[in-house]
Amino acid sequence: MTGVPASAAGGSPGAKSATSAPGAPGAPSAPGDARPVRGGKLGAAAVNQASLWNIANILTMVRLVLVPGFVVLMLMDGGYDPVWRAWAWAAFAVAMITDIFDGHLARTYNLVTDFGKIADPIADKAIMGSALICLSYLGDLPWWVTAVILGRELGITLLRFVVIRYGVIPASRGGKLKTLAQGTAVGMYVLVLEGPLATLRFWVMAVAVILTVVTGLDYVRQAIVLRRRGIAERQAAAEGAER
Repeated sequence: MTGVPASAAGGSPGAKSATSAPGAPGAPSAPGDARPVRGGKLGAAAVNQASLWNIANILTMVRLVLVPGFVVLMLMDGGYDPVWRAWAWAAFAVAMITDIFDGHLARTYNLVTDFGKIADPIADKAIMGSALICLSYLGDLPWWVTAVILGRELGITLLRFVVIRYGVIPASRGGKLKTLAQGTAVGMYVLVLEGPLATLRFWVMAVAVILTVVTGLDYVRQAIVLRRRGIAERQAAAEGAER
């Protein structure tokens, strides 16, 4: 709200009627008199929206902008040029690093916004999904691997929304290891590697797929437990209210 209540501005409405109206020629102005912000609701909205432009949200926006740039770099010259793939890896690495820092900054400095809550997971899945799809399209990664990882990520996201009325499923240590393994494996596949490193990336991706499936099943288990507990608590509260 703009302005100040009459009782806080100095006196009752009757006392105000005995003085000159604010803004009239010769009318005294109270030292602590607060005037409405120019623009009213539009001005207040502009102040509220300014909080969107914090460093955490800017990093999230950078990650979103990197997605189409990464795809272009991956597919340049048919998608097999080592130099362009190295540039694509650099874009992917920057996106992964900003993913670590924007969440940390938002929590540490109280920069959490509704925009960040929505845009951050979208940016995460957009860069990972685009990398997996590009790799499968180029024949570097089997499509079933892409389907397993993306299916798990989208499925767990939907599951979180389904059980949100009962509570929030916290991020687990296994989930963090899964994210690290996925990022490392996909980054190794983006680069054009040969010899032992090409063999190593296969095993890193195998670990990432296993962690993806195991942590996905664990999230399903947590969601079932959370839902049952929420239903039981609601039933107990309803029975208590009837007594």
